[in-house]
Amino acid sequence: MSRWKRVVSVVGPQRIVLAFGVAYVAIALGRTLVRTNYGERLSSLLSIFFLIGVFGVILCYGGYKLPETDIREEYFPYVAGWCLGGFAVMLAILGLYEVLAEGGIANPDRAIPILTSFSTTAGFGVGIHDARARTRAHEVTQRNRELEEIQLELEETVGRLEESNEQLAASNERLEQFAYAASHDLQEPLRMVSSYLRLIERRNDDLDDESEEFLAYAVGGADRMRSMIEGLLQYSRVETEGQPFEEVDLDAVFEDVLEEHSVKIDDCDGTVTVDSLPRVEGDEDQLRQVLGNLLRNALEYSGDAPPVVHVGAERNGSVWIVSVRDEGIGIDADEQERIFDVFERLHALEDHEGTGLGLALCERIVERHGVRANSAGPGSTDERRESVGGEIWVDSEPGEGATFSFSLPASDTVDPS
Repeated sequence: MSRWKRVVSVVGPQRIVLAFGVAYVAIALGRTLVRTNYGERLSSLLSIFFLIGVFGVILCYGGYKLPETDIREEYFPYVAGWCLGGFAVMLAILGLYEVLAEGGIANPDRAIPILTSFSTTAGFGVGIHDARARTRAHEVTQRNRELEEIQLELEETVGRLEESNEQLAASNERLEQFAYAASHDLQEPLRMVSSYLRLIERRNDDLDDESEEFLAYAVGGADRMRSMIEGLLQYSRVETEGQPFEEVDLDAVFEDVLEEHSVKIDDCDGTVTVDSLPRVEGDEDQLRQVLGNLLRNALEYSGDAPPVVHVGAERNGSVWIVSVRDEGIGIDADEQERIFDVFERLHALEDHEGTGLGLALCERIVERHGVRANSAGPGSTDERRESVGGEIWVDSEPGEGATFSFSLPASDTVDPS
């Protein structure tokens, strides 16, 4: 069809199709009108107009509506080319028949318009189909090209992300090593400072009140610094020195936590109630740290009234949500996110003790416990997987207490692999 495309492009595909249509309609009308006898005219209407004129009307309408179709304009010449091809093939067949057949074509003035109109319209239909197929092929090619470009962009993006992740992992590893080394190496000098300050305090009975106060400030500062360094050391070791996950009985873990804090609970006349806690998948020592920190905070920030703390858990799909609720002073909405940041404190040391690392440590431990579980259930061959657990948050209103909640994967939802 490429040879037709050059010819058709000069004349114009719509003009060619319309020209064929107008010609066949004119032939049909002309042959009908020249009949003088009423019966012959009726016969012409049925046998000539419908066999010639209807095809002409189809071509006229098709040529007129061609720009409104979903065919790309660059493929219009193929439509006209097929019309010309159908017309040329039929003329060639009729010419051969005239030459080779005995007696030639009977009534050629009727047979030729009928057969050529039919073949030209058939060519138009084939051309429409061909042009649409080419249009679809072009769209598919264009879409494939776009998809290839998108794929290349995605591959480049994935490559950059992988490189960034590797750099970030290396940077985090260096930071953890630095934090571990710094906190470990700083403990000994601070221990010496604190020890010598206490030694000075014990050996100098003639110090005035102001000197004793300054000395107490120095000792307290050294002790707080040592506590912060120990907390930072724990924070840096969450990933590197954490134990492999196993099934953990939180009831037994919380019993240990209660025993560890029993003196503080008795001193503040606190009340701690607990529901039945589940078995989860995790690191027992780290989960003991989380429950201990949350219980200690609930007791510390109880306000003037004796602390009332309740610990509970509820199942939510593939995770258990463990909550520690108190009836203490509460937390402003604007401060509920930043309390999980490292060294963030909402109160002065004179009001409440602490290093500002407890909740940050809890968050990092809980995030470590976010695992990947098979979404189709244990034993399934489905490779779809989803994140399970690993979040901690607080719900609180000032003066109305606070509820700290964290999610852990249930022991029956974790993919052992």
